[in-house]
Amino acid sequence: MTLKETFLQPLFKGNPITVLVLGICSSLAVTVTLKGALVMALSVTVVCGLSNLVLSLLRKGIPNRVRIIVQLVVVAMLVILVDQILKSIEVTFPIDKQLSVYIGLIITNCIVMGRIEAFALGSKPLPSLVDGLANGFGYGMILLIVAFFRELFGSGTLFGLQVMPAGYITNNLVILPPFALILIGCIIWVHRSVDKELQEK
Repeated sequence: MTLKETFLQPLFKGNPITVLVLGICSSLAVTVTLKGALVMALSVTVVCGLSNLVLSLLRKGIPNRVRIIVQLVVVAMLVILVDQILKSIEVTFPIDKQLSVYIGLIITNCIVMGRIEAFALGSKPLPSLVDGLANGFGYGMILLIVAFFRELFGSGTLFGLQVMPAGYITNNLVILPPFALILIGCIIWVHRSVDKELQEK
């Protein structure tokens, strides 16, 4: 594939959430607010892109019997760096505190590990970096769509700013994780309805 195809594939026809159904657990937990979803999306994108790049560079020197351990070490190092950066920035510190364990759980995110195994270990560094970033963007795009509706109807706000008129009664059902799953299901349904190739699979 060309770099353009590598980048566009995870956004639409190979989206990690709507097509591959990966990363569902974190998408239920961090989409209550747009701020939380945005920070999580950026964190996964950075980790996925850089881990793909690093492991593509190291791929020829990693013995097959220890490749999973090496992958976990690289991903864990990147997650720790991202977490420490979030903690050191005044704007993102409260969001990092709110997301708590979910930033650390990027280490076990199946999108990150899946792209390393499926792409980075068999491809050159630049395409691997593009693939990792694109999968992060595809994941983040769905997170932001879900968070938009959950925050708007659940709290009457967007990015913490009141947008619903005074007197709007918030819907606590929207804030609960089952509603996020319903929203993701609706997005998958719309995506498959629009894309005829996915309907045939």
